[in-house]
Amino acid sequence: MTEKYLRRMLDGVKVAVVAADQNLKVSFANSAFRTLFPTDGVRGSLGRLTGCAECDRGCMESAGCRGCALSAAFEDAFLSNREISRRIYQRVRRGDGVHEVTYTLTVTPIGGGLCMGAVDDALELEIARELQTAKSIQQRLLPAGKWAGGKKYSYMYIPCREIGGDLPDVYTVGGDACGMIADVSGKGVAAGMLSAFVKAAYDKSTLSPAQAITNLSNKFRELNLDERNYVTVAAVRIGADRITYSMAGHNVPILLKTGGGVTRIMLNSPPVSNWFDRTNYFDDSIGYEKGDILVLLTDGVTERRGSHGEMFGVDGAIKTLSYSKTADDFIKNLEENLRNFSPSPLNDDITAVAFDL
Repeated sequence: MTEKYLRRMLDGVKVAVVAADQNLKVSFANSAFRTLFPTDGVRGSLGRLTGCAECDRGCMESAGCRGCALSAAFEDAFLSNREISRRIYQRVRRGDGVHEVTYTLTVTPIGGGLCMGAVDDALELEIARELQTAKSIQQRLLPAGKWAGGKKYSYMYIPCREIGGDLPDVYTVGGDACGMIADVSGKGVAAGMLSAFVKAAYDKSTLSPAQAITNLSNKFRELNLDERNYVTVAAVRIGADRITYSMAGHNVPILLKTGGGVTRIMLNSPPVSNWFDRTNYFDDSIGYEKGDILVLLTDGVTERRGSHGEMFGVDGAIKTLSYSKTADDFIKNLEENLRNFSPSPLNDDITAVAFDL
């Protein structure tokens, strides 16, 4: 009866608690622990109950288990017979893939051949889980297919954090392929929320890219955000032989590969923001020929810095475009060139969309 009530009490504690023996087999995990680590099992090894991505068998039985901080914390507590606190970095499986989580674990010997582990910063782990969910949702906002309005396209989207502030979109209106690429101010969660707003507020029913940006601007003003928040946009509609385009503060020009080289489309207007009482956006157009490639980029591509501080630049994108035969080739070549240009961690989102015309 005592054990039954103790389990019931621990199950009601908000701190995530797990008890395991010297073989790292779990004898008890409370409700808070199972909420933080939502796996199918309630028994088994520590690796199984946390959803550890390195465990394909039991704890310390797989090649990926070497150096596991979670197992080491329990083992050290057993060997020293004293409380051990460790910062745990772990790759765990979730329904939508494998994610990295970080948390502090305190392991305490409790007798009877058991040690109890308590996650001290469960809120931090919960936030990490929420970020992974938000990342999964944001991934679903990306273009779903490879064709729009009879045009084949390819794109690249690499956020520098869990949540990105870039937004590529491709769709069809009036039988024409349309593309939009946006870059919102800031990074992280705030940028992700603003990019989700852009996705919802951008008008994909109008034939005019300028009108779509104008409608977005009007809805943006309703948010009444301060001057630190803004959105740059480049939008195109690809007709039978001409491209209609409009831009809002997007500092990277659209690139068009033609038979004679590369054309840089320079039309621009201020970003979508509250900086001015009224901002006008305009459409312009340019002809194209079959076999051309149309490219939209964010500044994460052109401002990517190499080992000596030099930028990849528009010239790097143009050079990549010059020997790419298709939109898909360009995206693959661009990703490889950026990776070779700088192995350092990203400090900005990298996004590009390319169309075969």
